[in-house]
Amino acid sequence: MGVTCSIRRTLEETMPTFHPHRRPTGRATTALIAVVVAFMTTACGATIDRNVEAGRDALGNTGAVTAGHPLAAEAGLGVLRAGGLAMDAAITAAAMLAVARPHMNGVGGDTFLLYYDSATNLTYALNGSGRSGSAKTLEELKADGLERMPGAGPLSVSVPGSVGAWAEGLRRFGTISFAQALQPAIKLATDGLPVSERLAEDIAGAEAKLRREPEAARVFLPGGAPPQQGSILPRPDLAETLRTLQEHGPDELYRGALGAKVVRFLQERGGLVTHNDMADYLPEWTQPISTRYQGLEVLAFPPNTQGVTLLEELALLQQVDTDLAGLGHNSADYLHTVSEVIRLAFVDRDSEIADPKVMRVSVDDLLDDARIREMASTIDPSGRAPVLRVEAAEDHPNTVYVIAVDQYGNVVSLIQSLFATFGSGLVVPDTGIVLQNRGSLFTFEEDHPNVFARRRRPFHTLCPVIVLSNDRPWLAVGTPGGDGQTHTITQVLNNIRLFGMSPQEAIDAPRLRRLRDGSLAIEDRVPQEVRDALEARGYTVHARSGWTAEFGGAQAVLIDQVAGRRRAGADRRREGWAVAY
Repeated sequence: MGVTCSIRRTLEETMPTFHPHRRPTGRATTALIAVVVAFMTTACGATIDRNVEAGRDALGNTGAVTAGHPLAAEAGLGVLRAGGLAMDAAITAAAMLAVARPHMNGVGGDTFLLYYDSATNLTYALNGSGRSGSAKTLEELKADGLERMPGAGPLSVSVPGSVGAWAEGLRRFGTISFAQALQPAIKLATDGLPVSERLAEDIAGAEAKLRREPEAARVFLPGGAPPQQGSILPRPDLAETLRTLQEHGPDELYRGALGAKVVRFLQERGGLVTHNDMADYLPEWTQPISTRYQGLEVLAFPPNTQGVTLLEELALLQQVDTDLAGLGHNSADYLHTVSEVIRLAFVDRDSEIADPKVMRVSVDDLLDDARIREMASTIDPSGRAPVLRVEAAEDHPNTVYVIAVDQYGNVVSLIQSLFATFGSGLVVPDTGIVLQNRGSLFTFEEDHPNVFARRRRPFHTLCPVIVLSNDRPWLAVGTPGGDGQTHTITQVLNNIRLFGMSPQEAIDAPRLRRLRDGSLAIEDRVPQEVRDALEARGYTVHARSGWTAEFGGAQAVLIDQVAGRRRAGADRRREGWAVAY
């Protein structure tokens, strides 16, 4: 990325300054779009190499952006340099990721974000997840011979919420327009996406799924084969879709001709989403949930996400041992303790978390102090692995994450996803829109709160986080990784808070992932003697070599509340990128 320094100088010299509470207009608007697009034109040809250290440990006094792709992070930083706010940068980066990571997120997916507003010292949560379709009831699906919700295909598709969430975030806390935020993404889609090593691997891994759908194969297997590293993946259909949204606004997807095209395609395939389901969609502002941990207040997203699962893990850790650091970083005692709190929290997650309107218990019930103390009393840091009879399950770690921190101290922690690789496997013809498969997470068990019903939000694994110290942002952190998101966040947070690491050191440090069958995937940079000790306790340990996406793709920005510095880190296990100024 040798062009980055010169591009940043250009951005600094030519970006206009925007008032933090007024939308830019006229020449300022034109300059913003022109300069960000100029950056995109130059940077798109750069080669992405996971071994290059640029985009890792970034330090700045004014603003910082991390994102799941270098081009998205740099586009977001360009917006901050122009005087834009954290929300402006985050939504610009999110739209870029819809092009740059097409198998993980996009116009057909969902978005969640936390926003800390420095003007009011309050944190807000925006739920951009869509609801299930209403074309059929659970009884009708069972009458069709279904025993469970399919993992792909039209029945797995729920209303896509990302576009509405982007627009709503900007409306309430942005200074640039929805149209402006889309422009860098439109430029990238028009020029075509440079295929990185990681993207080439991911598309090749999904080749069989793509070949099952002619439109998916046409778009992502150009010439009949997965694109090669260094080639350009053309995205003219997506570019035209984004231009349509730019011209007509987000309602075009939900109430306009574009939305009608999506619904018609799904209905022709027997899907559940109707015109009214799309037209009635609205993103929802709500309040984050929190717990105290190691002298901090950790804010997470409420149900229908697994944010409460993260908080439960942290609350349990706080009770198990008040001196967690004394166990030793990545010692057998420490990793066993982390594994156990994950196990206990996931029992609650898998049995109780759903659309909050139908949950049987509240967040307060799950985090009740007496209950947490009782659960924590069952964990012995020097104990043995529990005996489980649970089968391994497929995971879907296909998600992207963004952090933006601006000059005023506003913070966005944003995450969005299609769920599985290429979501439902369906691409709406002539639009480039990949449709998510979040509906596949519904169960058909009628006594379970996450049972399928019409117009219901499905359970989500997405887990954006902001951590406060003295009521002000100290850390923003998050990761893709499906079920493993809470595992990664817990370890990265502990690495920073308990073990004194920088964000980049905390992300680079080897970590574990507890698998659904109770076995442990552990990176082989954890010493052999520790892995042997865990096996001696009864664990099955799967040593993983290299830097694999199985362990997530964490990003973090640490905010020095005295000096004002922002220090950002991003994970080399994926294409995460950290920039600051």
